[in-house]
Amino acid sequence: MKQDFFKYQAQTTLYPLEVEISHANGSYIYSTDGKKHLDFVAGVSACTLGHSNPKVLAAITEQLNKYMHVMVYGEYIQKPAVEFCKLLAENLPSSLNKTYLVNSGTEAVEGAMKLAKRVTGRSQIISCVNAYHGNTQGSMSVLGNEERKGAFRPLLPNVDFITFNNEADLDKITTKTAGIILETIQGSAGFITPKNDFLKKVRAKCDETGTMLILDEIQPGFGRTGKLFGFQNYEMVPDILVMGKGMASGMPVGAFTANEKHMDLLAHDPKCGHITTFGGHPVIAAASLTTLKELLETDLMEQTLIKEQLFRKYLVHPLITGIHGLGLMLAAMTPSDEITNQVILKCKEKGLILFWLMFEGKAIRITPPLTISEDEIKIGCEIIIEALNEIQQENNE
Repeated sequence: MKQDFFKYQAQTTLYPLEVEISHANGSYIYSTDGKKHLDFVAGVSACTLGHSNPKVLAAITEQLNKYMHVMVYGEYIQKPAVEFCKLLAENLPSSLNKTYLVNSGTEAVEGAMKLAKRVTGRSQIISCVNAYHGNTQGSMSVLGNEERKGAFRPLLPNVDFITFNNEADLDKITTKTAGIILETIQGSAGFITPKNDFLKKVRAKCDETGTMLILDEIQPGFGRTGKLFGFQNYEMVPDILVMGKGMASGMPVGAFTANEKHMDLLAHDPKCGHITTFGGHPVIAAASLTTLKELLETDLMEQTLIKEQLFRKYLVHPLITGIHGLGLMLAAMTPSDEITNQVILKCKEKGLILFWLMFEGKAIRITPPLTISEDEIKIGCEIIIEALNEIQQENNE
């Protein structure tokens, strides 16, 4: 299987983790060699309710037995999709009341940028240095790292960049700017949270210039920061909200939400201003609806902040220089890229799944399922500390 994996399936890097999967349940992934792996990554923030969640599986199975794909997006009335969009609107600020369902976070970003241009009649998009919003060509155009995108130019023109948390850069937002797209918490940059009311100040500048504020909640969304969406921690509301990853507890999905008046512009002049075959797929919508209900009807979001404090309590070590992030979107920082690599690979061998961040080599990603138990947190943190002790000892020899 490993040989065929490399021969027939395209890779993202030359050095994948190469764990051959047997099955997964709760907070654990099991490999075909019989090994049990505690999962502190959750499919890169995607498996909100853990692996093989019984309620999600039941919703998927029930919908499978009724129908799967029946018509291109937006033509037929399909109950799971309608119910999800309605429940979402009921739990968002009143201005965010209409949702377009798509297949992935990067497609949601594409749709959001198109909507900003359609609403304003402008063309300029502003993003952030070290931002990551996806890997299609439009999303890559607002990726804030030239090394990652230089090989794929030309990309979208008229894109400019500011530095996250730098208020002086907000003067770049003008009456020529269609939209500014920000991650509520910068993910690939190191789980950087907004400081000094930065998001509120961006909101004010957008109001002043008539610019659409797009917030990318693909990672912070769906309870990971203690609120349904990360922006709800910062007393401001975007014009367009982008989501994905954890929305369907492991199924491929994305969406963007805006005001009904604005969203309806995608339906005319031209019609089909955004179109997708499989967006709003009923099986995935059923998983999304079940995930959303579970978050709203339990204390999982509240528990996220309690669990954050456990990580901060247990991950105290001379080689941990700090912990960035909020809730269960955390990055444990080490003194060097090399130490981070060693920790992740040692923990893999010890049965703990950790991962990297794209632009911050010193960061150890910690984004477990929201359902992870306090005991599992303690077990995983003990493995990290054990790995750090080994590295410290090796460095002292």
